[in-house]
Amino acid sequence: MERIYNPKDIEPKWQKYWEDNQTFKTDVWDFSKPKYYVLDMFPYPSGVGLHAGHPEGYTATDIISRMKRMQGYNVLHPMGYDSFGLPAEQYAVSTGNHPNGFTQTNIGNFNKQLKELGFDYDWSKQIATSDASFYKWTQWIFKQLYLDGYAKYVDMPVNWCEELGTVLSNDEVIDGKSERGGFPVVRKNMKQWVIDQVAFAEKLLEGLDEIDWPQSTKDMQRNWIGKSEGVEVDFKIVGGGEFSIFTTCIETIYGITFMVLAPDGKLVQELMPRIENKEEVQAYIDETLKKNDMDRTQLNKTKSGCQLKGIYAINPVNGKEVPVFIGDFVLASYGTGAVMAVPCHDQRDYEYAIRQHPNDPSYRRRCKGKSI
Repeated sequence: MERIYNPKDIEPKWQKYWEDNQTFKTDVWDFSKPKYYVLDMFPYPSGVGLHAGHPEGYTATDIISRMKRMQGYNVLHPMGYDSFGLPAEQYAVSTGNHPNGFTQTNIGNFNKQLKELGFDYDWSKQIATSDASFYKWTQWIFKQLYLDGYAKYVDMPVNWCEELGTVLSNDEVIDGKSERGGFPVVRKNMKQWVIDQVAFAEKLLEGLDEIDWPQSTKDMQRNWIGKSEGVEVDFKIVGGGEFSIFTTCIETIYGITFMVLAPDGKLVQELMPRIENKEEVQAYIDETLKKNDMDRTQLNKTKSGCQLKGIYAINPVNGKEVPVFIGDFVLASYGTGAVMAVPCHDQRDYEYAIRQHPNDPSYRRRCKGKSI
């Protein structure tokens, strides 16, 4: 007898069986089996439903989850929704509909589609970040951090989109415009609450030694925490003013040939009345404000900048005056917002220096002896 797989008959039958019998419901208090936790990235429940990228990743975790069940593990495989988001806010603004209604409708549609795909989720443990029963705990966590002194109210640069009326992440900014709508985005300072990660960075680093993660993931976390051991050095500015830099190579301080400040830092604005090429500097600052932090650091291949003509810093170890520049690769929100440049010992400084002297072949020759 020929057997034909008819998905319209077979799949609804078993999906109904799984739901009626709660086949994939997990008893987290069952300690008779070894536990295995499979967590997917929660999707944003848009009105258009799932896209191809969702089942692509979810199929892989479904395979792992089912395999572990067959190996005798007590598997927890939940699903949830990252249901706070800019799309919901903008839809509410443009239509006048409260997010509380259509968000639940969208979640219902996602649930239906995911169940039709046959994934082995424990639907009894579904969460949505927009539910008060969930976000009350994120608020509670923040309160504990605040009471322990880990939450700070600071004035810091953000990606601001006037048209959308909101702050955007670096990933939501493409070529100086919002990913959603293509509106202009600029860098501006805004007061906001942040978590003082530095205060407990050492605990985070120590904790990485105790968890069973792939080494590559641990390395990424350590790089994100970004612990550096070095010293801060104060530099005075000729005519008044000062700033500090952080360096892990204090022994190279004798080779400083110039300093670089963050274009969006307060110090540059304070120095503006004394800068001889104000228009050039302001134009560069305006251009920098259109870039996000990622464009200025990881994706920055050009090391652009300009000199603050008439401004000189004094090297504290030898009293020499060195010119001061601004460069988009220096962030006001990172470190002290200023760096010392030693082209003969640092590749980044060398590339920046050469770019600032494109018509001076002798400058490149003078840097030939760099030991990097």
